[in-house]
Amino acid sequence: MNRLLTSLIVCSIILTSCAQKKGNDYVVTIKTNHGDMVAILYDETPKHKANFIKLTQEKFYDSLLFHRVIEEFMIQGGDPNSKNAEPGQSLGNGGPGYTVDAEFVPQYFHEKGAFSAARLGDEANPAKASSGSQFYIVQGKKYSDAELTQLEQNIQYSRKNISLREVLFMPEYESVRQQVIEKQNAGDGAWLGSFFEQADTLIRKVKPEYKPFVFTDEQRARYKEVGGSPHLDGDYTVFGRVIKGLEVIDKIAAVTKGPGNRPVVDVHMVVTVEEMSKKKIEKTYGYNYPASK
Repeated sequence: MNRLLTSLIVCSIILTSCAQKKGNDYVVTIKTNHGDMVAILYDETPKHKANFIKLTQEKFYDSLLFHRVIEEFMIQGGDPNSKNAEPGQSLGNGGPGYTVDAEFVPQYFHEKGAFSAARLGDEANPAKASSGSQFYIVQGKKYSDAELTQLEQNIQYSRKNISLREVLFMPEYESVRQQVIEKQNAGDGAWLGSFFEQADTLIRKVKPEYKPFVFTDEQRARYKEVGGSPHLDGDYTVFGRVIKGLEVIDKIAAVTKGPGNRPVVDVHMVVTVEEMSKKKIEKTYGYNYPASK
């Protein structure tokens, strides 16, 4: 096993057991020239939690930039190349030299304030492994029921198309793929449409875990009430949440941007982590831990 991965697993076990034994957790504070944000990291994403705490304790993030900022979407930072970066320098490709395995937990989604891991795109990264250091904090926007329904359908179509393509390129389904190609060349839209509509059964033969994408009632409620970026759900690991300073996200998102959505005036960060009792966290920040924790 990779030595780095082993150390992260050991670290996560230590951190989680410590938190459970003492009733403690870890509070992350991100200081910026626009104000401070305080975040909690989830035990259910132990590799990401352990890695972020480790880097923070090593002062990895200090003096780095929020180098990519898109209003009504998110603010992104954690590229080590952003430290002392020249004005206009292209950023976003740096990291600590490793990735972190994806940890998708359905109960945590991209509502405003979600603390999430950046990553390379699917073509170069089909396992959806996270960047070792780059993260983003969701701003997003509020959605109506109609908008969420349309988005849900779009996500369903896109992910089903990707899954079906993966199946058709497997050697055992070569004959099916050739039939699809023949129908495409013949312009038989009716056959192709019917095939796609019924493809769920074929996909599940190869991917038993496959399910059509739907937003839960909780997701719908939160995206309508506080907003977020729902199109990212299930594709990027959400491993924490801002519990104080949501207004700072808005301030940073609103700054003037240049090429690559980099703020014209640099937005630096200093990140610290503090172990604190869960009772104190709830009392200080108004964050309520789920009953299962």
